Amino acid sequence: MKQIVNKKNQILLLSIARDSLEMMVRDKKLFRVDKTMLDDELKQDGASFVTLQRGGRLRGCIGTLVATQPLYQDVVEHAIAAGTQDYRFPPVSVDELTALHYEISILSQPVPLPYETSEDLLHQLQPGVHGVVLVSGQSRATFLPQVWQSIPKKEEFLDHLCVKMGVGAGEWRKKHFAVSIYEVQEFAE
Repeated sequence: MKQIVNKKNQILLLSIARDSLEMMVRDKKLFRVDKTMLDDELKQDGASFVTLQRGGRLRGCIGTLVATQPLYQDVVEHAIAAGTQDYRFPPVSVDELTALHYEISILSQPVPLPYETSEDLLHQLQPGVHGVVLVSGQSRATFLPQVWQSIPKKEEFLDHLCVKMGVGAGEWRKKHFAVSIYEVQEFAE
């Protein structure tokens, strides 16, 4: 994927993410971004995920697939949510703040991936490149492209994504889900 955010703005967004979560956890206040420090790249609508790790393990990850607000604001919102609202983890404590490692993923617009059979779906997926969204009725789940690093086999990747969505691991073989793919520009501290 082409670079969406330049290196200077990557550093700034990581700082904004850290400052946002720290202010919320320490002071229960929203971090106010100095908009005079932002160039147009960060004021345009963007979709992001903010991932927190502690000791090399996932500590929170929240984001959106659709750009609905300025990118810098999207990062603020998702940094706070990753640390305080990820249902898989308790809220981040003050004592944990210095041990957190931040990663930001800026998403391209998801595009539908038409396929005929489960084998066709497997053939079209590009590990490490595609983020994948599965949808069935009101249920939806996604994995960022980085998840391929821990689940490199396509079949297992889709099995885990089905489980995340709340259906059986092999359902992607039996049922025709709506599938979309996207790419990300990722950067971390």
